[in-house]
Amino acid sequence: MTIFKQLRQFEHENVVFCHDKETGLRAIIAIHNTTLGPALGGCRMKSYQSEDDALFDVLRLSRAMTFKSSLAGLHLGGGKSVVLLDHPEQKTPELLTAFARRINQLRGTYIGAGDIGSNTDDLRHMRQTCPWITGLAEQDGGLGDSAILTSLGVFMGLK
Repeated sequence: MTIFKQLRQFEHENVVFCHDKETGLRAIIAIHNTTLGPALGGCRMKSYQSEDDALFDVLRLSRAMTFKSSLAGLHLGGGKSVVLLDHPEQKTPELLTAFARRINQLRGTYIGAGDIGSNTDDLRHMRQTCPWITGLAEQDGGLGDSAILTSLGVFMGLK
């Protein structure tokens, strides 16, 4: 499926493809909807079988974030980002800084948070470059690891 066909199918406002030659950064930031406010979504950092798989993942997940934010009554839209890693060691402080710069260029239309492959240390590092990062550890003024709250939400949903 072509890129623009996928954008029409998922009805996205903006999709940004990011590259940084020095660090090898390859990332996609998808902003699905900002009607209720800036797009909030996790920064997923992992290996993908293909760039097409990464694009499909970020489009699908950012759309889901729009609905999550709306159902939760938040004044936020839906977004998501993926950083394509060839191997875990590729996630360096320099790569995180390069990625934070790309988020910064969106000037608050996308707010990044933790997700698969990113942790509170990564987010703290990114926050030094970009104010539009959330999900910080408690000692950094955040609510802590979102995986704990996610697990609790799943448990309560099953209960």
